[in-house]
Amino acid sequence: MALSLLIVVHEFGHFIFARLFKIRVEQFYLFFPPAIFKYKPKRSDTEFGIGCIPLGGFCKISGMVDESMDKEALAQEPKPWEFRTKPAWQRFFVMIGGVLFNLIFAIFLYCVILFAWGKEYLRTEDAIYGIQVNELSERMGFRNGDRILAFDGAPVEDFSKLQVELLRSQAQQATVLRDGDTVLVPIDATLFPEVLNSAGMFSLAAPIAVGGVPDTSLNAGAGLLVGDRFLQVEEEPVFFFRELTAALAKYPNTTVRVRFLRGQDTLLVPLMTDAMGKIQVQLQGDASDFVMTRQEYSFFEVIPAGVRLAFATVGDYLKELKLIFTPETQAYKSVGSFIAIGSIFPSSWNWQAFWNITAWLSIMLAVLNLLPIPALDGGHVLFVLYEMITRRKPSDKFLEYAQMTGMILLLALVVLALSNDFIRYIF
Repeated sequence: MALSLLIVVHEFGHFIFARLFKIRVEQFYLFFPPAIFKYKPKRSDTEFGIGCIPLGGFCKISGMVDESMDKEALAQEPKPWEFRTKPAWQRFFVMIGGVLFNLIFAIFLYCVILFAWGKEYLRTEDAIYGIQVNELSERMGFRNGDRILAFDGAPVEDFSKLQVELLRSQAQQATVLRDGDTVLVPIDATLFPEVLNSAGMFSLAAPIAVGGVPDTSLNAGAGLLVGDRFLQVEEEPVFFFRELTAALAKYPNTTVRVRFLRGQDTLLVPLMTDAMGKIQVQLQGDASDFVMTRQEYSFFEVIPAGVRLAFATVGDYLKELKLIFTPETQAYKSVGSFIAIGSIFPSSWNWQAFWNITAWLSIMLAVLNLLPIPALDGGHVLFVLYEMITRRKPSDKFLEYAQMTGMILLLALVVLALSNDFIRYIF
């Protein structure tokens, strides 16, 4: 649904500028033929349709070298309604129209999202207990409880974006607050490929509390309540999840004394453990100490906020593209097809998530189409700009060969994306 909507928006950008300059549009299709539905209005030159091959869509503009490779039409005498007979500046706007409409659509969606739901996040400085590390971030030199202040001197405002900003910036060092002292943690660039595939490098450190006690638990009758915060196992202080599980693992098949904080009271509760040192209690982070930052936007505030968010997303995506073209990061292995795109949507319907991801995909589609590769809008724009600067128009034969080269490159990219997805999700 999201991709279909974005394809229609993109192709409509080409369509509207073509019609504005009185250029004939022969076909406007979602997906590729053969058609399962088509309709041609009276007094219209355009056939609208839906194809049965769901790999994109197209807007076939008369007199233009595109993916249709219609050499027969190009061999005929140019007509006044054809793309190739129009001034370069008009052809420029026709080619840039799809990208422009995707960007405008993303801005519109971000405005709607911010107006309807606002923005809520945890500021990094409000993560008062710092981070909880995994195996990779510990190897990098981070420690439980570190409060990350900046990567290469640039602070990260949103705590949830610490890992992705580390990767986007390819930072050389991190500034952290550790036990009251400011410490510089050097970043080993050879570990960036692992950062791409290691979830939870910087989890939010929060006091561990009881999340629930199953009826089948060894400690079903121990009197524990949801929200009871772990303080000690025997005499060993515990705060992080890994500290709790490591402490309990020392006492298999026995009874262990665990100290809890319940409200303002401290409780000492004897709990039974199984053969693996588990107390069979569900755990959760106690978020009651954190202050979330929430921003609401009025109708007039939401427009500049939506524009800022859209262009910030463009900047972030450009950084991610740079990673893909940097072989040392091995980010090219993360390139995915529609299978990977589908995996980022939530498993149950959520309008806010749907529109957020759709807006991001609209930005992605706009940026990718601006790459100066023949067969993409960016390639066509590059040739038109060359003509506008040099006053020399590339020949139709050159454009045909460039289009074929671009299609081969895109096909190779599709093969790479599908191969990555099959390896990632199937094998």
